[in-house]
Amino acid sequence: MFIFEEEKAESRYSTNVGRIFTMDFHTYSSEPHCPPLPRCPPSVDPPSVTTCGWFRRSPLHPAPRTSYDLRERICIGSMTTMETAVYQKVPTDDAEAEMLASADLDDMKSHRFEDNPGVRRHLVKKSSRCQLLQTTNSSSQLSSVKKKRTADKKTHEVFVELNELIVDKNQEMRWKETARWIKFEEDVEEETDRWGKPHVASLSFRSLLELRRTITHGAVLLDLEQTTLPGIAHLVVETMIISDQIRAEDRANVLRKSHHPPLPTAHDHQVTKHTKLLAKIPKDAEATVVLVGCVEFLEQPAMAFIRLSEAVLLESVLEVPVPVRFLFALLGPAQSNMDYHEIGRSFSTLMSDKNFHEVAYFADDRQDLLNGINEFLDCSIVIPPSDVEGKDLLKTVASFQKQMLRKRKERENIKKEEDQEVDPMKRSGIPFGGLIHDIRRRYPRYASDIKDALDSQCIAAIIFIYFAALSPTITFGGLLGEKTEGMMGVSELIISTATLGVLFSLLAGQPLLIIGFSGPLLVFEEAFYKFCQAQGFEYLTGRVWIGFWLVFIVLLIVAAEGSFLVKYISPFTQEIFAFLISLIFIYETFSKLIKVFQEHPLMRSYPPALSLPGMDFINPTDPGGPVLNQPNTALLSLVLMLGTFFVAFFLRKLRNSRFLGGKARRVIGDFGIPISILFSVLLSYSIPDTYTQKLNVPSGFSVTSPDKRGWLISPFGDKKPFPLWMMGASVVPALLVFILIFMETQITSLIVSKKERRLVKGSGFHLDLLLIVTLGAMCPLLGLPWLTAATVRSVTHVNALTVMSKATAPGEKPMIQEVKEQRVTGLVVAVLVGMSIVMTDVLRNIPLAVLFGIFLYMGVTSITGIQLYERITLMFTPAKHHPDHIYVTKVKTWRMNMFTIIQLACIVLLWVVKSTVASLAFPFILIMTVPLRRLILSRVFEERELQAVGGHSWNSLNSGTIIWSRQHWVTRYK
Repeated sequence: MFIFEEEKAESRYSTNVGRIFTMDFHTYSSEPHCPPLPRCPPSVDPPSVTTCGWFRRSPLHPAPRTSYDLRERICIGSMTTMETAVYQKVPTDDAEAEMLASADLDDMKSHRFEDNPGVRRHLVKKSSRCQLLQTTNSSSQLSSVKKKRTADKKTHEVFVELNELIVDKNQEMRWKETARWIKFEEDVEEETDRWGKPHVASLSFRSLLELRRTITHGAVLLDLEQTTLPGIAHLVVETMIISDQIRAEDRANVLRKSHHPPLPTAHDHQVTKHTKLLAKIPKDAEATVVLVGCVEFLEQPAMAFIRLSEAVLLESVLEVPVPVRFLFALLGPAQSNMDYHEIGRSFSTLMSDKNFHEVAYFADDRQDLLNGINEFLDCSIVIPPSDVEGKDLLKTVASFQKQMLRKRKERENIKKEEDQEVDPMKRSGIPFGGLIHDIRRRYPRYASDIKDALDSQCIAAIIFIYFAALSPTITFGGLLGEKTEGMMGVSELIISTATLGVLFSLLAGQPLLIIGFSGPLLVFEEAFYKFCQAQGFEYLTGRVWIGFWLVFIVLLIVAAEGSFLVKYISPFTQEIFAFLISLIFIYETFSKLIKVFQEHPLMRSYPPALSLPGMDFINPTDPGGPVLNQPNTALLSLVLMLGTFFVAFFLRKLRNSRFLGGKARRVIGDFGIPISILFSVLLSYSIPDTYTQKLNVPSGFSVTSPDKRGWLISPFGDKKPFPLWMMGASVVPALLVFILIFMETQITSLIVSKKERRLVKGSGFHLDLLLIVTLGAMCPLLGLPWLTAATVRSVTHVNALTVMSKATAPGEKPMIQEVKEQRVTGLVVAVLVGMSIVMTDVLRNIPLAVLFGIFLYMGVTSITGIQLYERITLMFTPAKHHPDHIYVTKVKTWRMNMFTIIQLACIVLLWVVKSTVASLAFPFILIMTVPLRRLILSRVFEERELQAVGGHSWNSLNSGTIIWSRQHWVTRYK
């Protein structure tokens, strides 16, 4: 207990108390005793129990006063009892001693230490977690008065270290580090003295109860103004003695020298190890030191919790130089039946908890800490002491804890103040309002878009994105040439990608988007080509008029701020769209392979110069006709296709495996597709005796089929006039093309602009849509393909420019620190893709079977990431083996299967439309799934069921709380 004495007695106690405070603790440092506490301002009377700050009492007998330290009034109870006789009848004044009787003097002495309610003012304390700091003009009146230094109440990131008192080989007691917490617990393995893997701390319920009891009866020192370890240790020990936790003679045995796990003797290796640990600790982190141990000289456990007013660096305490803000010490005898190690782990885990950590910073007294422990217990889970056979029995623990955490947030009503950003989907109500807003927000940052590209990460991203953009360009170009019979091919697609890519990078509102050709556009090009061939129209001329109508349509949509319509495209439609495109990729792969087997069947012998019955044999050296009936061609094509697929697939698996280092895995995984293409090309080149069909690429900047077309396409027809009525009717296919471009571009922009990516320069939904459609509408005049925002390449581009936080706790996923938002990488990639046209000699050596393998890879990897595919597999899985997904636990099985069957019916309908003469209506049928989901299914299913199986809204996507199934699909390409 603390005893505050009258002013005349202060000099008699100051000498004894001073000896206590000036004791050196050579265990840690040889620095002198701690500095005195701050004094009251000079204009205020000397401090006492009732005179400093809010109450002032005038002395009866003015006399010269000397300044003194408030801590000099602290003494233990034994010191006061020893000198009771000395001060029993000593008056405060000689005149009073002559005038007053002995009874009066005794009465004065008895009231000297009395707590008088009439002259004492009680403090009214509010909850520490709800205090708001208010500033008023009255603070200026105290400008001439020296203010007392206030404690730092700002919360910081945490680093916790647990030290236990052990007996070393020399039979000496010292502190040894046994565990640490950055976010998760890491323990020192006893046998090897090395750090184990980070894990979630599992605590015993009894240790938490014992911890709460020790804090209830132990010493709590808040906002201690000490900067040295001897000063802290001195006050801790004296406080324990005053509170009768330890005896005075045990003062020298309480603290011992700090000792950490053995480290290699090499100094450089030790510094490197500490540097790696410091890189995982946030820069503004403050440490918590937990000291626990068992000693025989104590009769009962002794505990002290210390919060310093400011974090200070303490030597020989932590293994890394992190300033210490909190200390927790617990010592006691072995006979107390208290597990000191578990209690230390419990308190360390409490300090690593975000909520209790906040409580520890703002606590005003012991009760606030106890309330924080109670809140921690409210969200803790107690597992009954039963045998757990298998991990499946513990699957519900995680979901149950999430529910408890959600309830805690609802009780606390936590509201984070976030910057109010303008919703890019919000309509302004004026023509072209969204476009004007995009221009005003993005173009003033044009200079920074160039400056931010001066970074080494941008150079690495250029190399990676170049191969990521070139591979699908060649693949889609080869397949486009097959579908249009050479009217457009690799050359046209490369030139279109390069030209539009350069212009888009220079003018875009979101230059992180990578534009290119996509699967839906390939489906439309094939359908429109077949339609023109059946009707006798010129295919390229019809595309010109579609382009003219595209400009008209996009101007209307942008003027009306129609980009907000993307909010109504739910995952129901996206899953159908993604699943159908994946099926098209897989179907086209095996369809082409079957065609190869039909043209080059397997036979026992191949006559070199004879024609087989019903088949024509043409020598591969004859350039005048197709090559047929070549030996081993079908088998080699099968090997090349499967080889390309499996190499790309397993390199992608390697990215998330445990082989090699993290950087090596990422590099190999990112370049999986180029590596697989190179592998298959070398394999084909090593077998020169077997014929394989190669990619058809013209030399230089010539078109794919110079005998069929030129670079300029006339709007009125080349070989015959284009029908006048078809010029106006082209608005229908133009609307269908716009639907595809709109969906691809806006969904890609949504994925790229999610809040979790921490983009700061905004997006450009309206501006980007106008640029992509307008620039694409000019392409048909040159016979070039339309382009759209390529989801796969855009997500890959953003990931390559993403900077992850290095200060990540072991076991925690790295957080996004920033994204290098600039225009240079997309510009350079487009230029490099355009320069690839000179690589015609290399491109001609790529077998078409290799491209088939890439398409198979894209189809298989994309379909496995769609929730619809997972629900299809659950239809053939017993209910007891269903995973604990929300669409399984919140929806009845038969209703979930009914929802899946409806989606499959839509896919079948789209496939039928695609395969018939009505294939041009494919985009229209696709967009009709939007009203199907909003108007019809909402009457069949409950709203909670629709939300569980994929009915997330735009707001949930924009907040970054979910991942669209479309993104699951596209991320499989990487």
